[in-house]
Amino acid sequence: MKVAVIHAPGEVRMDTHDIPVPGANDVVVKIAACGICGSDLTFVKLGGLAGPAGPMPLGHEMSGTVSAVGSAIKNIAVGQRVIVNPYANLIGNGGTEGAFADYLLVRDALRVSDNLLVIPDNVSMEHAALAEPLAVALHGVNRAEPKPGDKVALFGAGPIGLGAVVGLRRRGVEDIVVVDYSSFRLERARLLGARATINPAKQDVRKTLGELHGTQPHFITGTDVVNTDTFIDMAGAPTLIPSIIDMCRMGARIVVTAVYSAPVPIDMRMMLAKEVTLAMAIGYPVEFPEIVQMLSAREVNLEPMISHRFPFSDFHTAFDTARDAQHSTKVMVTFP
Repeated sequence: MKVAVIHAPGEVRMDTHDIPVPGANDVVVKIAACGICGSDLTFVKLGGLAGPAGPMPLGHEMSGTVSAVGSAIKNIAVGQRVIVNPYANLIGNGGTEGAFADYLLVRDALRVSDNLLVIPDNVSMEHAALAEPLAVALHGVNRAEPKPGDKVALFGAGPIGLGAVVGLRRRGVEDIVVVDYSSFRLERARLLGARATINPAKQDVRKTLGELHGTQPHFITGTDVVNTDTFIDMAGAPTLIPSIIDMCRMGARIVVTAVYSAPVPIDMRMMLAKEVTLAMAIGYPVEFPEIVQMLSAREVNLEPMISHRFPFSDFHTAFDTARDAQHSTKVMVTFP
C-alpha cells in the first residue's frame, strides 16, 4: 500500500508499506477520505512535528471502513464505517501511523473512550472526515461560552473558522461577522450562516465592525470601542490580538485557537482597563461525539466547507491546492 510520509522539510514521498495486520487489541481501517489540515502544511514545511526528526506519516482527518479486527476486539466489526479520533495514537501528528494511506492501523483501538466512532448510515465518508476539524472548531466555540444574542467577530475563514461558524450557529448565535483576506473563503462563510463578512484588503475592520455591532466610548481612554461581545482568533496574524485589545469593549472575551510561531506582545494595561478575558483552545477534549450526532441529524449543509476533491493518486496536486489559502478551504483526498 502507499503512505504519504514526510522525509525532510518540504519533502513528502509516497512510500510503499505492507498492509498492516492487527494485533489482539488493534483495528485496521481502509481509508475512504482524509482532509488536508493546516497543520499538515506546517509539518511538511518544518520537516516533521517540530522540525526534522526522521520519517513522519501524514494525515489525521479521516474516515473509513473497518477491514480487520484483533482477537480481543468485541464491539467493532469488519465492515463498519468509522471515524478515528487521531489524538489517542498521535495519528498523523508525530506517531507511527498516518491517515494519508490506503490502510490505517489503529493501535489499542479501545484503549481511549471515543477512539473509534461509528459513522451514521446517512452521512457520507467525506462529510464524516470533517468531524475532526469541526470538533476543533466547536471546542474553540465552547471556550468562548457564547449565548444566543451575542455579537461575535471571527477572524480566519479557513476550515476551522468555517467550522466555528457552524458551531456558533449550533449554540444559537446568529450575529457572526467573519474576517478574512480571501473573498472565496468569505463567500463560504456566508453560505454557512455568517451574518456579514469583512475583507481587510477592502474594508477597515474596526470601522466596519463598529457599523455592524455598534460603538461606545471607553470610560478611561475616551475613544470609541466596538460593542462586539466575543472575538475568536482562528487566523494567527501577529498584529491581530493587539488590535483586538485596542478596539474591544469593556468585558469582551477573546478566544485563541490559532497556532502562533512566535511570541506576541500584549498590552496588559489595556486588558486591565477593559477587563478583557483571554482564553485559549486546543484540540477537542469532549466535542467529538457531539459532532457525530450533528452529522447524523444533518443539521447543516457542510458542502461549503469542501472546496476541492482529489484522488489519493493525485496527492501532491491536492497538497499544492491546499497551500493556496486564497482559493481553497478544505481539500479532501479520496481513496478508491
